[in-house]
Amino acid sequence: MFRSHIIILFTISVVASACGGGPTGAPPGGAGAFPPMAVDTLTLTPQPVADASEFVATIQSLRSTTVQPQVEGIVRQVMVRAGDRVAVGQPLIQIDPDKQQATNTVTESQRASRDADLAYASQQLARLQKLYAAGAVSLVELEQAETTHANAEAQLESVRSQIRENQVELEYYRVTAPSAGVAGDIIVRQGDRVTPSTTITTIDESAGLEAYIYVPVERATALTPGLLVELLNADGEVVSSNPISFIASRADDATQSVLVKAALRQLPVGFRVKQYVRARIVWSNEPTLTVPVIAVSRLAGQYFVFVAEQTEDGVVARQTPVTLGALAGDDYIVQGGLAAGDRVIVSNVQKLGDGAPVQPS
Repeated sequence: MFRSHIIILFTISVVASACGGGPTGAPPGGAGAFPPMAVDTLTLTPQPVADASEFVATIQSLRSTTVQPQVEGIVRQVMVRAGDRVAVGQPLIQIDPDKQQATNTVTESQRASRDADLAYASQQLARLQKLYAAGAVSLVELEQAETTHANAEAQLESVRSQIRENQVELEYYRVTAPSAGVAGDIIVRQGDRVTPSTTITTIDESAGLEAYIYVPVERATALTPGLLVELLNADGEVVSSNPISFIASRADDATQSVLVKAALRQLPVGFRVKQYVRARIVWSNEPTLTVPVIAVSRLAGQYFVFVAEQTEDGVVARQTPVTLGALAGDDYIVQGGLAAGDRVIVSNVQKLGDGAPVQPS
């Protein structure tokens, strides 16, 4: 019996020695068994961060011309498309001129008749002048010949004036651009009947463009001339930056907003007049601490980052709770928990634990 107890105690001692492998709590191989993990770090410094609000803007042209025909007729040909850039005098549409050309032909034939009448009246006047000088005709007959000649000249000049007028009117059947710029929507189509009150299109010049922005009245108190207005494309990229040039003195009673204008140096590529575009008003651009999104982790609703901390034994990753604000590009705005000069770990974040040894690059 005593012998069996000795065997059991000896067995327990052997098992305990095999499992312990050294002093209590010491990991096998000592503290140097886990080499520091290589990580990238970013030293925090205040950077200018824009405090901005996004709105919807409308591109307006101060030099927009409405094109209307000066005659009535059927559209035979449309020579331009919406969005085309046109030069002064460039044809836009052709109205059927056949009726006007027929009128011109009739007037031309009348001129030939009036030319013949004037030639005959000139001959008669010359003959009667000679006869009157010889005493063969009376003064009354000479005056009648002079009157007939004057009437023939007046009738010929009237026909000539009518021909010139018809030729000018014939030119109206080809509607041309009154100014250079970008053609708007072409409202008429081939075969449509147009009149002088019909709008064909608009021509918007590339100069004199403005972005119209309606800012809610609660933000209007922060508006000042010179604040930067950024126009954004579909990808959110800034394609144009211009200062505010006009702030309305009163609010729109229907929308409770204040009209703001920004003069554009040029129309951004891909934008059109009357188009709605994304616009951003930059209220301020103060230096602020930011931290990259890739450095942030979230646990139980709390945001954390790992800060490379120097200790006596080397550099370790210290998990630090932070308070973050809005996104600014690919970074969060830091509202608390970090200070300028902190070295934030920005790689291998998912593989780290609090106090893990690291080797910053």
